[in-house]
Amino acid sequence: MAIHTPLLRLLPLLLMLLPSPLRDYLSPARHELGGHGQLEARHPIIIFPGFSCSNLEARLTDDYTPSLPHCGTLKGKGWFPLSTNPWDLVDHDYIPCFEEQMSLVYDPVLNDYRNRPGVETRVPNFGSAYGFSIKIDGATEYCFIKLNKELEALGYRDGDTLFGAPYDIRHAPPLPGQPSEVYSDYFARVKDLVQHASEKNWNKPVILVGHSFGGMIAQEFVNSTTQEWRNKFIKHMVLIAPTPPTGLTEVVRNLASGPKVIILPKVTAIALRPMWRTFASSIQSMPSPWVFGDKPLIITKHRNYTAYDYSDFLTALGFSNGLMPFMKRVLPKMMRIDAPMVPTTYLNGIGVQTPEQEVYMDGNFDVAPEHVYGDGDGSINLVSMLAFANELHRQHLESNIYFNFIKIEHATHSDIIVSDDSLKIVIAEIVRANW
Repeated sequence: MAIHTPLLRLLPLLLMLLPSPLRDYLSPARHELGGHGQLEARHPIIIFPGFSCSNLEARLTDDYTPSLPHCGTLKGKGWFPLSTNPWDLVDHDYIPCFEEQMSLVYDPVLNDYRNRPGVETRVPNFGSAYGFSIKIDGATEYCFIKLNKELEALGYRDGDTLFGAPYDIRHAPPLPGQPSEVYSDYFARVKDLVQHASEKNWNKPVILVGHSFGGMIAQEFVNSTTQEWRNKFIKHMVLIAPTPPTGLTEVVRNLASGPKVIILPKVTAIALRPMWRTFASSIQSMPSPWVFGDKPLIITKHRNYTAYDYSDFLTALGFSNGLMPFMKRVLPKMMRIDAPMVPTTYLNGIGVQTPEQEVYMDGNFDVAPEHVYGDGDGSINLVSMLAFANELHRQHLESNIYFNFIKIEHATHSDIIVSDDSLKIVIAEIVRANW
């Protein structure tokens, strides 16, 4: 049933007041034509996907000593997909091999992470906006698949005006000056990709779009460059539910009881916990004392743990190996927020039940905890995203650089780039970034 109001009759006039890219996207005529209106002045876009979307390939050399005979079957046979299709791992009884070959080793002398001896890895399809894969059955629109289709409807094309920067999920961006062989290489490749995308499009500066862990990586990449380079090559940054440096409670739960961000058929999170704890990314974004203060994050009947108690908490988990990398690589980062100092739009869902305290009443970390909920997007706590957004706004305001924080009611962490209502807001902001 059509609804006729004076406001709706004024809609065409109101649209005329908007800049042309946003006017074209929001125009009713565009949606009547199936949403395929073209965006005339397109800046190239580079996408940084969420945590579970990037793929990893492995190659086994003669230095690899498998713990099980069949784990060495592919030794000397070149590159093979290690984390692309979870069901392949199950069908070929490769889960124990996967866990072994995915695991990292922390080198305390170098203060960096390495593969196990004899295991070489690489991220395939770097540069393509479709260089990611969905690891969950039936979730066909995640990992930017649906968002990419919307961008293509606006005229974007993979490899021409649309690009992707997948990454190795096991590693985490370091602070400036900290060692990371993987991220030194990755940031150099991203920098080349940005310059290539710009040169391919008449030297237009590039729009960076990152979701979740990819949003954090996009920001860390920009912070690794000089301001002069940013001013020349970065048009705008769109951060969609980025993992905040201020942390989230979900990280301590994953450390305690195994990752919920890696889903393998017929494999429990507890079973993946030993592998998970070898990742640099597993201790990245632990809740910051600056934001979470003295509020208990982990509750047991014998002892509660706050953001000031990580040494005791890691010891209680039996994860004393994590103490040194935490102290050297993570703790210095917890108290520091460096704004990207380029025009930035930050979008995040709110109004969703989000665990803010994990209850292991018997002190048994081998079972799933009970949750005490607060506000957020289902993963990122509201208090953390607000602290992050406020600090970004303060730093940008001091330098008179555009910053906009958009809160989207009831948009969950994963669905913010899938649900029609929130996706429309995200696309409108990407269009706005083309101004």
